Amino acid sequence: MEFKAKYITDDIKLSSYEDSFFKSDIMFDHHMLVWFISGETKIIQTDATYYFKTGDIFLIPRNQLATIINYPKHGQPHKTVVMHLSTVRLRDFYANIDIRNIPTISPKILVYNNHPLLQSCMSSLIPYFEMTDIPAEIASLKITEAISILRSIDKKIDYILANFEEPGKIDIIGFMEKNFLFNLPIEKFGYLTGRSLTTFKRDFKKAFNTTPQRWLTKKRLELAHYRLSQNKSKPIDICYEVGFENLSHFSFAFKKQFGYSPTQLLK
Repeated sequence: MEFKAKYITDDIKLSSYEDSFFKSDIMFDHHMLVWFISGETKIIQTDATYYFKTGDIFLIPRNQLATIINYPKHGQPHKTVVMHLSTVRLRDFYANIDIRNIPTISPKILVYNNHPLLQSCMSSLIPYFEMTDIPAEIASLKITEAISILRSIDKKIDYILANFEEPGKIDIIGFMEKNFLFNLPIEKFGYLTGRSLTTFKRDFKKAFNTTPQRWLTKKRLELAHYRLSQNKSKPIDICYEVGFENLSHFSFAFKKQFGYSPTQLLK
């Protein structure tokens, strides 16, 4: 995989994947505003799957689990402009804005298609990637512009951007049953359930009577078996969708669990 990235600041980058495929399971620490220049992306969350292409603009809220699969398309690399909307910056932005009684909602990916105001804001960043020594205040102004545009076109965006709460301690069984297909470090699962790593492992053992890694592998293989047998999907597709990092590891684990390979199941 050939990956290239250019930065205006740590919070604004132009990323490009020129290989045929890139997959990652991610939980973002900051809200991510993304503008597509070329390529395609498939984003899989627990209750929804999204497809994005050239011209699309979307926002991924922080602390959301997602499997992201990037593809070049029509001979063009997978290229995006990405803007981080960090908690520190958003606290500063909202410091003098009176927002009360922010309701608790379930954050999801927000899609803005190719909205002209957002597109103008994001595309205006392109010349800066070819320059050096960009004044920090210019980058700051561009992020402030993007936040202001979001607030003008989406009246509920404050419910996402102005909510600075961290994950609290939640039911570990319900959370893991819902999110087991995301291949993240155990520390991240602990954080999202409101636990330290030590507490998470202890509570997990009490709840499932096994280790997190063994339980995760078994659940992912069971889901893969179901999808292969019911949907006749390709093993390469199922492999990445259920949380494995490569086909060879998936095939080895599958055969060890069931006694036959994914290909043999399909036959």
